[in-house]
Amino acid sequence: MAHSAPALRAPSPTPEVFSGRTHRIMAWAIPVTLGLVYGYWVAANNRSGGPITGWNVLLGFVSAIAFTALYMGVRSLAPRMPRELHALLWTAFAGCAFGFVYSQTGASVLRSTIMSLAVAAVVFASLFFRYYTHEDAEGHRIR
Repeated sequence: MAHSAPALRAPSPTPEVFSGRTHRIMAWAIPVTLGLVYGYWVAANNRSGGPITGWNVLLGFVSAIAFTALYMGVRSLAPRMPRELHALLWTAFAGCAFGFVYSQTGASVLRSTIMSLAVAAVVFASLFFRYYTHEDAEGHRIR
């Protein structure tokens, strides 16, 4: 006697664990936290273990504000772009951010440029691979 094959069900979407309010709060909290960590990192590299000065604190806060604004801009703009430009935009952001932090250590401009290009190359390769494997041929994200 023939039996029909069991019907395959589409996998259920991931359950929503957090409320919309939590997502709205985290949309601001994560960039601000990353900016403050980045600003502290810039200030710490700039003073090279010396005393904390007012200019050093100012450099840290200005760097934090700039990083946060750029991060939020890239985060809102990048998903609207095709995968190549999406990866390239995050690559430019990561390379510039790392290059600025590295330049605060007192390294030469050439050394800072080479290090930031190396970081940018790794970021581009990993992000392009991720976006390429998570989109269909038309560039629509696979959820």
